[in-house]
Amino acid sequence: MSDPKETPVNEQVENADVTNPADETSREAAEATTAEGAGQQADIIAEKDAEIADLKDKLLRAMAEVENMRRRAEREKQDAHNYAVTKFARDVLSVADNLRRAIDSVPEAARESGDVKNILTGVELTESELLNTMEKHQIRKIDPKGEKFDPNMHQAMFEIEDPSVEPGTVLQVVQAGYSIADRLLRPAMVGVAKGGQKRSETRIDEKV
Repeated sequence: MSDPKETPVNEQVENADVTNPADETSREAAEATTAEGAGQQADIIAEKDAEIADLKDKLLRAMAEVENMRRRAEREKQDAHNYAVTKFARDVLSVADNLRRAIDSVPEAARESGDVKNILTGVELTESELLNTMEKHQIRKIDPKGEKFDPNMHQAMFEIEDPSVEPGTVLQVVQAGYSIADRLLRPAMVGVAKGGQKRSETRIDEKV
């Protein structure tokens, strides 16, 4: 009876080095799956980052809008406080005008008379108290005599020839103006200098 044939050592080594195709395919599939999973995870992270950035932008916009609304409400509240008495103030101006007309209508010669002087003092005190009360509500008198004409605050009624002053200087106030807070309530009616002196120019003495 013959002995079993033994496989040579070289053939055993060669057989050991041969890779199983099924194992190689499994490994490649596993690597592909891992790569695909990593790619999907990167896509999910990128998508979440984009959502976070979008939500952050919306949050900042909402906060800015709320701040704008707060400032607008605060401004409207302040305007309501400052200008709530505008209509009433315009009605009171005629009272202030009449008091001033009464004071200006008294002749200088009669001002020292006992009875007239007492009445005039009372009218002046009344006018002063009225103006102080108006001042408390930010209603201020505009009396620009001697100042430069300002079209935003004054209304020119006529021009006056006066070479002693610069052109555009207010020489006469026909009717005082008034402002409330930072708004014009009524412009001052004024007479303005026409063709007066110009500002002196600096001249260099060439002889020196």
